Amino acid sequence: MDQKLIEWAVLEHGQWKLYVAKTAKGLCYIGSPGNSFEEFKTYFAKRYPNAILVESAEALAPYIQELLDYFNGINPTFSLPIDVKGTPFQEEIWQALQTIPYGKTVSYSEIAVLINRPSAVRAVGSAIGANPLLILVPCHRVIGKNGAISGYRGGMELKRFLLDLELQQT
Repeated sequence: MDQKLIEWAVLEHGQWKLYVAKTAKGLCYIGSPGNSFEEFKTYFAKRYPNAILVESAEALAPYIQELLDYFNGINPTFSLPIDVKGTPFQEEIWQALQTIPYGKTVSYSEIAVLINRPSAVRAVGSAIGANPLLILVPCHRVIGKNGAISGYRGGMELKRFLLDLELQQT
């Protein structure tokens, strides 16, 4: 049986407490604020059924530092590798999200047009909601066509914080 090592740690910044995890290939998960360790374990049990979860602040330290630098407005970019795992459609959407410039927003329908599927707005929304890498795959930059700040796996408070942070820096 093929077992995969997933190392994890907790990132704390102000009121936010986020579980972060990595595979040997790169960062694979950033949790939502307020998620319990049980929810974290359930996520990996579903997506990586043979995974062994090992807490390792040392292994996650470079990733956590990049995230803290982002939160503190020191560096808006991420250089460390990521390892996102989803369906081919989800991965296509997540790649499209990574093209949204820092400090800019786009609508769900604009993402659908970007991937040449203009009628797939609901499917695009579902794929965005399944994004395992909050912040690094910047789904917080997607808003409603009318400009409304809508759903976010990390919660509306975190989405507003991230958008405000980026607008202040640009």
